[in-house]
Amino acid sequence: MIDRTGLAEFLRNRRQALQPEDVGLPRGQRRRTNGLRREEVASLCHMSADYYSRLERQRGPQPSYRMLASIAQGLHLSLDERDHLFRLAGHNPPPRGAATEHISPGLLRVLDRLDDTPAEIVTELGETLRQSPLGVALTGDTTQYTGPARSVGYRWFTDPTARDLYAPQEHAFLTRMYAAGLRELVTLRGPKSRAAHLAELLLPQSEEFRHAWEAHEIGIRPHDVKHFIHPEVGALELTCQRLVDPGQAHSLLVYTAVPGSESYEKLQMLSVIGTQTLS
Repeated sequence: MIDRTGLAEFLRNRRQALQPEDVGLPRGQRRRTNGLRREEVASLCHMSADYYSRLERQRGPQPSYRMLASIAQGLHLSLDERDHLFRLAGHNPPPRGAATEHISPGLLRVLDRLDDTPAEIVTELGETLRQSPLGVALTGDTTQYTGPARSVGYRWFTDPTARDLYAPQEHAFLTRMYAAGLRELVTLRGPKSRAAHLAELLLPQSEEFRHAWEAHEIGIRPHDVKHFIHPEVGALELTCQRLVDPGQAHSLLVYTAVPGSESYEKLQMLSVIGTQTLS
């Protein structure tokens, strides 16, 4: 059963504890609000300001599971706080561990400060959970996919357009890397895991995947330097730094170019172009 009073008080408390700079928003010179405004939180949670305001005023319908997940992420809640939020709203909390898609507040805080750098937070299956604005400009909005296609490895073997962004000389290596990475996860997570389900889907669909899978390669790690082919700025050579959250099996990937290089200049150009041509 929903605890409307407790839910409203908890939401209000967490909103007031957050500052604009905590979530990547400008403070502004005339701000008098203690913490974030309701409309700012609503935007972070991808919901209407009216809906969020009703929750803080102990009104409206019981929030759905998906809505609560959005609120937990928008308010940068820890896992304990997220679980508390779900219980206040009358739901059982989501599972923890590798299967969770709840991003830790620390990882979110880092991403929120990377507006001028391509960056993304991904699951161990290569599902994009969040991107920086320049990350969207580099690869397109990869959070839009649903079902198995959320995994970049699944798209690699089932969607020919998934390869357009990568230099042709990288394709053979990436095929081996995605197959080897999925095999490691199946062994780690077990035969009933999401990784095993992806492998079961790919085996009858892709002959290329079957050959790579049957090679039984393990331990093929991503190259530090990535070679992209962007539709607007052309070839890009970017170094990828990875920050891992082992508790939730999420990784923050940050792409940078050597200062003064041609790729650095192209990244500067891409920050101006933005997502105008990547709808």
